[in-house]
Amino acid sequence: MAFLAVFTAALNLRAGIASLGPVLADMLGALGASGTWAGVLTAMPGMFFAIMGVLAVPIAMRVGVSRTLTAGMVLTLAGLALRPFVGSIALFLPLTALVVSGIALSNVLLPAWIKAHGGRHVVILMTIYGAVLGLSGALGPLSALVAQWQGALLVWALPAVVQLLVWIVVLRHAGVDIPDHGAGSGDVQSAADSASGSAAAGASSNAKASLWSSPTAVFLMIFFGLQSMTAYTQMGWMPQMLTDAGVSSHTASIAIALVGAMNVIGGLVMPTIIDRARSLAPFPVAFGVLTVLGYLGILLGASAAPLLWAFLLGIGGFCFPTALALIPARSRSPLVTARLSGFVQPVGYVIAAVGPFLVGVAYQYAGEWTGILWALIVCAVLMGLVGLRASRSVFIDDELGAVPYAGSGD
Repeated sequence: MAFLAVFTAALNLRAGIASLGPVLADMLGALGASGTWAGVLTAMPGMFFAIMGVLAVPIAMRVGVSRTLTAGMVLTLAGLALRPFVGSIALFLPLTALVVSGIALSNVLLPAWIKAHGGRHVVILMTIYGAVLGLSGALGPLSALVAQWQGALLVWALPAVVQLLVWIVVLRHAGVDIPDHGAGSGDVQSAADSASGSAAAGASSNAKASLWSSPTAVFLMIFFGLQSMTAYTQMGWMPQMLTDAGVSSHTASIAIALVGAMNVIGGLVMPTIIDRARSLAPFPVAFGVLTVLGYLGILLGASAAPLLWAFLLGIGGFCFPTALALIPARSRSPLVTARLSGFVQPVGYVIAAVGPFLVGVAYQYAGEWTGILWALIVCAVLMGLVGLRASRSVFIDDELGAVPYAGSGD
């Protein structure tokens, strides 16, 4: 059941968003909307990911992680099922907000749910989460190849239905799983109620201590932000970089697909590597170096070997599953995992939205990529250095002054 819960949730984490881009122009034309709305719609994921990143944990603390996740899935399904049938952008926009809001809740809370309910299988469940999330992003745009814009969007309501059915069953087993210190899988709240006095004191400290007081949490937040900016910039602008350098649009499309395929591989291998490696320091540094080499290849000889540069950037993109896997790996309790996820991801997705926007503004005024690529190279260097610090073998619970966690999976 845990496998099905994570698989179905991760499969719905990107497709409902990624399916809109390829049919955006057709949708705007059909609804009689101006191009200005395209900017609003493409900015919504980053904006709502940030908003829900702030709100998700407080909501889960009141009603439970599983209930909050399931409520978000209802929102996603409603938006996906209804928006292909509306006749105006004024209705399409709030329905898209429902889709993105529900997905954003899962983005933040699913790692905490895995931590609380995964038991001995936390690593494999995080592996499924990262890999299937990448698969969702890769599959989303493909629906545009076989259907008009309405069908291309509506088809993703089907996996959303399956997801909701699975999680209705999950609710019967999970109960009101309010994250608290000392909680394991199953009945989280009852475990907290039976904790010792010292554990309760640690829980209080854990819940109140600001994550800004944890150096590891701050560096992990910056690491997540820089890798998000790099990933979304590549998704939005790498094909244009290549075609401007004389690469065919067909090859440019294959190149960006190759980057996406490497994200799936990264999601499969990085959680296990993080769990078993004695030191994680080499990995963010290596990924940063490979990202630098990929950008240098595009800068100095894009048409010489575009698929090689895409391959290097794809391996560098292993920073994304690394950052995701570090959230539960650097926290002991489900409470700290949930708080850390809600601390790291909002800033990351704000940067992910701002980065490609600034690249677009710079490209509009400069008309070429030299300065932009050098700026991206600098960001890749910073990403590697910040990731080096974020991957230190410490627990954020300890930096917050919390007592050791003795729940399931540890």
